[in-house]
Formats: sequence, structure tokens, C-alpha cells
Amino acid sequence: MLKLFKFLKPYSAMVAGVLVLVFLQTISDLYLPTLMSDIISKGVMNGDIDYIWRIGGIMLLIAGGGVVCSVIASFFSAKSAIGMGTLIRDRVFKKVESFSLDEFDKFGNATLITRTTNDINQVQMVTIIIMRMMISAPMMAIGGLILAVRKDAELTWVLAVAIPVLALVIVILAKIGLPYFKIMQIKIDKINLVLREKLTGVRVIRAFNREAKETARFKDANYDLTDNNIKVNKIMAFMMPTIMLLMNITSLAILWFGAKRVNNGMDIGTLIAFTQYAMQIMFSMVMVSMMFVMVPRAQAASVRINEVLETEPGIVDAKDLKECFTGRGFIEFKDVSFSYHGAEEPAIKGISFCCKPGEMTAIIGSTGSGKSTLVNLIPRFYDVESGSVLIDSVDVRSMSQDCLRAKIGLVPQKAILFNGTIAENIRFGNESATDEEVKKAAQIAQAFDFISDMEGQFEHQISQGGTNVSGGQKQRLSIARALARKPEIYIFDDSFSALDFKTDANLRAALKNEIADSTVILVAQRVGTVMDADRIIVLDEGMIAGIGTHRELLNNCDVYKEIVSSQLSEEEIA
Repeated sequence: MLKLFKFLKPYSAMVAGVLVLVFLQTISDLYLPTLMSDIISKGVMNGDIDYIWRIGGIMLLIAGGGVVCSVIASFFSAKSAIGMGTLIRDRVFKKVESFSLDEFDKFGNATLITRTTNDINQVQMVTIIIMRMMISAPMMAIGGLILAVRKDAELTWVLAVAIPVLALVIVILAKIGLPYFKIMQIKIDKINLVLREKLTGVRVIRAFNREAKETARFKDANYDLTDNNIKVNKIMAFMMPTIMLLMNITSLAILWFGAKRVNNGMDIGTLIAFTQYAMQIMFSMVMVSMMFVMVPRAQAASVRINEVLETEPGIVDAKDLKECFTGRGFIEFKDVSFSYHGAEEPAIKGISFCCKPGEMTAIIGSTGSGKSTLVNLIPRFYDVESGSVLIDSVDVRSMSQDCLRAKIGLVPQKAILFNGTIAENIRFGNESATDEEVKKAAQIAQAFDFISDMEGQFEHQISQGGTNVSGGQKQRLSIARALARKPEIYIFDDSFSALDFKTDANLRAALKNEIADSTVILVAQRVGTVMDADRIIVLDEGMIAGIGTHRELLNNCDVYKEIVSSQLSEEEIA
């Protein structure tokens, strides 16, 4: 947590204010029993009403001042802790944004969401409590002990017995409960993971009648978290009555032995003041025990937050960056190999080919042959293991990521749309695109007709994830988004799979004129989509099985021949 407290620096003045105000509040709380002792000893015992009113008024003023200090300190501590939480969330989000896909794969989406929300909230809450309780509790305990000794040193032996016993109880219970507090966040992670899978995979779950199984899986995770919370609350349920019992026994002991001291000449006011100081000391111990409840969980949350903040992205801009330049989008792969984290075999190996501006290069192969992996190396979603990827004779690792990706218009395999209007989604990569350019991109992508039939047309609202449009419509809007960017390089990663043959053919025909001067890489499963390409690259088990035109590959590439024969009839092949 100390590493995260550096985010309190902008609020250092407020933190200092909290310290001063808590100190003043504690002084006022400690001074009140002494005034009460004076009222009883000098006012009540002597029947001096004026003295009682005068000291009583002072007590009200001091108590009021303590309340004001407490309110302002609470406001400052809450404001500074919430501000710290805001800064941490912002830093975590920026760090996650800088992650490569490899870091996303290592952490997982569910835990990143938990760390950004629940974990930071835990740290935020504990910071407020620390500034209020953990500062005032030691001050109250030490100050109360000093004043209690000054009032009557002989009675302090009761405290000398009670405080160690109370401390021992707190330590034992904290030691038992600490493991449960630490694993709380992990169990919350698990329930978030199950819930996320349940929500995102709801169609598959229903299609295979797995509702009962998934419900049972969620119940297991839910009850696991519940059981952990019950164990924590059992410890808390035992802790509070035990502490209250010890406090009450201490009070009785003080009153019992104090009564004997009164018989020997001790003032009743002194006894009452001593009792109040003892309760203040014991109560401060209770406040410390509350820290044992909150801090371990926040400490575990802090470790998880720091894991994100201290993770260095695997893909960063080189120190000696090449300046952004205007190129033509010439792409070259030189003996490229790549393996996913933890994989036994490379996903692709020994890949070498060129893509020229004004040409369409198609990539085809069986499922798992490395098609998407290959195109993910161009925008540097992953870095090559060996070899190099060049754009306009410059290694992509020598270019800034912003400069590199500004050259590319990517249509991913899984079409992703964002909450907003259709026009906003098409402008996603080019906010300066005019209405005419947006309309033209939609026409080329064969999306204009269905957009025109929608209420509001280009101002029609797309829900989160594009759930209110079909798969084919999402793909066409994703293609329009790439076209509106007008990049030098287009990457279509199996982007026509949800389109019928007629729409596919019309789209490719419309694309020819629009992207005639650009470098186009087209990943597809269908032979009909790639057969008109200037160059077809056939992948098989991560390696190039053949490069050439449709006719050339039919004559000299057995893998391509198998793919074609599985999709086309003999007449169509001829």
C-alpha cells in the first residue's frame, strides 16, 4: 500500500490538514474527562453551581470544536482518498492500454476489471479509515495512558493487565482471519470470470442446454465466496463481544478497586476521569482491531494493483525511432517466426513474402494454420520472435506504434462495434471524415441499404457490442470504418465470412477501384473470395505451402488444390 500512497502527493495539504484536525480532536476528547473530574470534585461536591455552569460551558465548546474538527477531517480524508483512487484508476487504465495482447492473455479480462474497480475501492476505503482511525487511535491510547497515570498511578495496574490481554485476543483473531481476508479478492475474481463467461457466451449456453450446468458452476463460485465471507464474519462476530466483555470487566475492576481508593481519600471525580481514560484506551484498541479487518484485504488488493502497474509492456516504442514518413505501404516479411506464450510449437515459422501497393495479397489455409497470427504481426499486436516485418523498408519495431497503426486500416476477424451512432462507429478511425466520406464508405462496404432502412439512418444508435445488428451488418460496418480511415494498408482478417456470395462479390468489386493504390491483405477461408487476388499465400501448419495466382497454385500446390476441391465442383475448378 505504501507504493500506492505516492498518489496522495497532490493532496498532501489535505492530508496534513487531516493530521492537524485529528490531533486537535484527540486533544479535545482527552481533555473532557479532566473537566468532568473538576466539575464533580470542585462543583458538585462543593455545591458550586456557577462553577458547574462555567466548566460545563467550556466542555460544550471543546466538544463542539472536536465535532467540527472531526467533520472537516472526515471531509478532507474522503476527498484525498477518493482523489487518490481516481489517479490510481487512471494510471491502471493507461497501463492496461499500453499492454500488448500477450499481457492481456497473461492477466485475463475478468481480473483486470476487478483490479480496476473492486481492488481500488478497497484501497480507497482503507485509506480513509487509516487517516481517521489509525492516526487517532495511537494518539488516544498514549494520551489516555499518560493522563490516567497522572490521575492515579496505583490503579494503572488494572490497565497493565487488561491491555495485553486485549492485544493478545486481537492478534490471535487477526492471525486466524488473515488468510480469509487475503483470498477474498481472488474469489471475487473467480466469480467475475464465471459471470463474464456466462454473459458473453449466453447464446452457446442456451443452444447446448447448459443453463443448469452453468448455473451450478456460478453457484459453486458464489458459495465459495459466501463461505469465505461467513468465516470472516464468524471471526468478527466472536471478536466484538470478546472485546466488549474485556472492556466491561476492565470497567468493573476499575470501579471495584477505585471504590476502595475512594474510601482511602481518592476523589470520585478522579475515579470517573480514570474510568473514561481507560475506556478511551480500550476503544482505541478496538479501532486498531478494525484495522486488522480492513488492511489485510486492502493489502492483497494493493499487491494486485501493483502487479498491473509494475508490469512492463512487451511491446514499446524503440528509443531511436524512425520519423513518421509518407510511404506507399510496401510490406515485407523476412524469415518471420512467432510463438505464443507457453506454446510448445511456433504458430508460424520461416515466413517470407512481399506485398506491393496496388495489389491484393490473399492468405488462405486451414483453421489454425497461422493466418490471423501472421496479420497481427503487421500492426505490432505481437512482436516477432525472429526475423523482421518491414513497411517501406523500415522495421515495424523501429517505428512508433502511433505512426505504424496510422498507416493501417484493420477489419478484425471478430467485428467489434461500440456504443454510439452508426456514423460515430464509421468515423472511429478518422474523426475528421465528412458526411459524404462516411456515406461513400458505407456504400462501398455494401452497408448503405440496410442503414437507409433503419430509423435515423446514420444517426441510428448502436448498442454496446453491436447486439442490435446482425453479424453480416457488423462486418460491413467494420469494413466501412476501415475505408473511412483511408490508410495505406488494408488488412481484412476473414472479414467476409458472414456475407453471402452475392454481397461478397459486390463488395470486392466495389473495393477494387477504391483501394487501387493501397496495399491490401485479405485473409479468407473461402476460395471464391481469394481466387481473383494478385497473389495468394497458402499456409499449412504455420509455414508457407505455396505462393502464386489461383491458376499457378492449382498446378503446383497440393494444399491449395485440396482446399479448392473441398469447396468447388470440378466444373467450377475447370
